[in-house]
Amino acid sequence: MRLLFVGDIVGRPGRRAVDRLLGGIVEERSIDFVVANCENASGGIGITPKIADELLARGIDALTGGNHTWSRREVYPYLDASKRVFRPANYPPGTPGHGSGIVTGRNGVSVGIVNLEGRVFMRQLDCPFRVGRALVDELLVETPIVLVDIHAEATSEKLALGWYLAGRASAILGTHTHIPTADERVLEGHTAYITDVGMTGPWRSVIGVRTELSVARFITAMPQRFETADGPAVLSAVIVDVDETTGAARSIDRVLEHSPDEE
Repeated sequence: MRLLFVGDIVGRPGRRAVDRLLGGIVEERSIDFVVANCENASGGIGITPKIADELLARGIDALTGGNHTWSRREVYPYLDASKRVFRPANYPPGTPGHGSGIVTGRNGVSVGIVNLEGRVFMRQLDCPFRVGRALVDELLVETPIVLVDIHAEATSEKLALGWYLAGRASAILGTHTHIPTADERVLEGHTAYITDVGMTGPWRSVIGVRTELSVARFITAMPQRFETADGPAVLSAVIVDVDETTGAARSIDRVLEHSPDEE
């Protein structure tokens, strides 16, 4: 089974990249299941029900989130109702939505999804290590294939989680920093890992933000109202080849595709 994980979709440019590139990647690379992080898909921050439905209609099987999942209050009831859109599992009880679950792919194979948020330089949530391990073990009772999106700032925290869950989850894939890392590997002969998948969004930007606004913030140290950049976009993703019977990852490969220039 071949899983495609698409890195943080940022604003309209990121959604356009999905529209233009995803179908070709799925067909050419024989993809069976698609997951994408969508926490920045609406105007560069948050997700709305309408945009979530549009992304799912493009052939994405499951969507994961992160610290910006809560930026659009209209999505709260949607998160409760949806079985294919996830938010980080280590938020307190009573938080809208679901942090894990099972989604069936187009080939009929069930995939367990766990969404976690890191704590280093971020909110002090419940421990992603303990929460993640409990949820992975719970899902393994129903399916051998479990994918974890760890949405975190610190590379060390992500890699530590990868080793902690190595041999259990099929894939531990990092999101949040919007910059793809070059450390993809298979841990303990079972678990595909990468520290950050990268961003699906505007290429001429600073992690998705208009360059002049981001530069001004660093130069002046004054607050800036960040806006999503426009123009040509890039789709960052990884492909994980998984044994359907055992859940063991056979390989992980980075994907970086540019959409055509736009006026």
